[in-house]
Amino acid sequence: MVKNQDVKNGTIFSSGEPNNAFADFFTGQSYLNVLVNERDVNVVVGNVTFEPACRNNWHIHTDGYQILLVTGGEGWYQEDGQEARKLVPGSVVVTHQGVKHWHGATENSWFEHIAITAGPSEFLEPVSDEQYNNL
Repeated sequence: MVKNQDVKNGTIFSSGEPNNAFADFFTGQSYLNVLVNERDVNVVVGNVTFEPACRNNWHIHTDGYQILLVTGGEGWYQEDGQEARKLVPGSVVVTHQGVKHWHGATENSWFEHIAITAGPSEFLEPVSDEQYNNL
């Protein structure tokens, strides 16, 4: 049974279009609604929606940080070498520069967060099915 199907339509903001620009860095389908992307503002703000079991690759923020504000569904956040954290609406995650991590939906739930990102991201290897299925 898939949980939180209402998330696929967006909870606060629209879920946006299929995230084709970053599809190579995700396992599964994600959607992106860019909310702020202005040259004079030093962060990009986006509403990211994940279908069940969708997750992004391991990645680092090379010259900045990322803040995740969870608005819908259930998801995971994991830093390299640490236990995964289950995320639910109201969860807040701060990822500092250079910290290898990933985030995405649980196996049976849609997931949505607002991502506030300063600086570029460097995407690395995918989260393996074995790593993900052992959560």
